[in-house]
Amino acid sequence: MNGYTRGFWCECWTEDLTHPEHPSLRGSFDAHSAGQADRWIAIALRTITPALDPRASDEAWEWLYDGRIETRRALLCSEPCSVSIDQSGTRITWTARPVLFLPLAHRQGIELPACTNDFKPHASY
Repeated sequence: MNGYTRGFWCECWTEDLTHPEHPSLRGSFDAHSAGQADRWIAIALRTITPALDPRASDEAWEWLYDGRIETRRALLCSEPCSVSIDQSGTRITWTARPVLFLPLAHRQGIELPACTNDFKPHASY
């Protein structure tokens, strides 16, 4: 498929429910399989459950034990999905959607791509 790689673009957003404003992007992850996307959400949820109030913690564990199956099934069918938890006036939402990754410079690469040597700095005046 012309060098494209199928995968999932995952994001974590927060939204202040007491003041309707634009949600804030907190993190993103490029998953290369449905399982990897599903695990990214699950690990984030497990990590924050000790800090959640009892109701939000119950919602998180309900998804981890029951809802996760439906999320994995949706991802395996290349369908977008999301998981949301409300905690003290804040909604945390994790999303995963199917994408085609372009063959560009690796987003976590340390070295600059070779094409950067093709450009010359602007002359200083």
